[in-house]
Amino acid sequence: MSAPAPDGAAGAAAGGAAIRVSLRLNNDLPPSRFLELAGVAEESGFDQLWVSHDLLLRSAPVLLSAAAGVTSRIRLGAGVLNPYSAHPVELAMHAATLQEVSGGRALLGIGAGAAGLLGAAAIDRPAPLERTREAIATCRSLLGGAPGARPRLAIPLPVPVPLYVGAMGPRMLGLAGELADGALALLYPPEHYPLARAQVLAGAETAGRSPGELDLPACVWVSVDEDPAAAEAALAEKFAFYGQDLSPYLLGRAGLRPADFAPAAAALAAGDGRLARSLILPAMLRLGIAGTPEQVAVRCASLVAAGASHVSFGPPLGPDPVRAVKTIGREVVPVLRKSATTQGAATVAAP
Repeated sequence: MSAPAPDGAAGAAAGGAAIRVSLRLNNDLPPSRFLELAGVAEESGFDQLWVSHDLLLRSAPVLLSAAAGVTSRIRLGAGVLNPYSAHPVELAMHAATLQEVSGGRALLGIGAGAAGLLGAAAIDRPAPLERTREAIATCRSLLGGAPGARPRLAIPLPVPVPLYVGAMGPRMLGLAGELADGALALLYPPEHYPLARAQVLAGAETAGRSPGELDLPACVWVSVDEDPAAAEAALAEKFAFYGQDLSPYLLGRAGLRPADFAPAAAALAAGDGRLARSLILPAMLRLGIAGTPEQVAVRCASLVAAGASHVSFGPPLGPDPVRAVKTIGREVVPVLRKSATTQGAATVAAP
């Protein structure tokens, strides 16, 4: 099993520490907007671009294939595809085709998916851990990660596609450590990262794997703007839409329940965005990161201090996503790289 190729070209070019940065987008964006953001992400030095595949919205594989045509360096990942709405053979086909189209920049995220979002499409979600395990094994075999495995896709893949597991709970994170090249550990709140990382590494240790084989991004929701109230409003609306589908395990650790988001979700469904945003309380907002560039940089730097060598910025990004991506690349990422450099120097100097 091969680890993902290094992505830190932007950081090296800037003379900073080897911190990877990635961008995560939802598949609710119109294609023109998504492609604009893909281009801005590459120009702003991001190493990876991920897009969700929430059902009844736009197709992540199609969006990523289009993004391959407007970018040349950034790696492109579906984050995540599930083994319920499509057979794992099809997931492997999507990844292999994107690997061809993008010139070897494909990443494949696999996960069980949110029960509520699958339920909206009338799709059951039995045995999520085992179904995800089986999907990883099938995709690994088909995508060339297991020498001599059969069957294999009839597509030449000189470099295997790295496989990531999208996860929130401890068992799925342990599975990522056991079998995958990386874990998209969704963090609500961001300060959950040390425990999530430990759960992935425990799975790796049980499987006899080295931590160096794994890419472990700290996946957070971010909203940045010079106006902190505008930043918080954008994040509040995102939580109004998705809050009920967040992991009960993670919400419970933060003293919350999925049902706490029901009033905001109902208001949003009724078309009252102002009311929906007002029903997202400060404790709920703390599940993500919102504020000015300086405020966002400080809280993200705490993730680097906790051991993250890859920070992944997720939606809503800000009231103006294009401006937000540029701001993150220009004002937040350099702070993270400086923080990593300082930490590294302190570690070397320690007796």
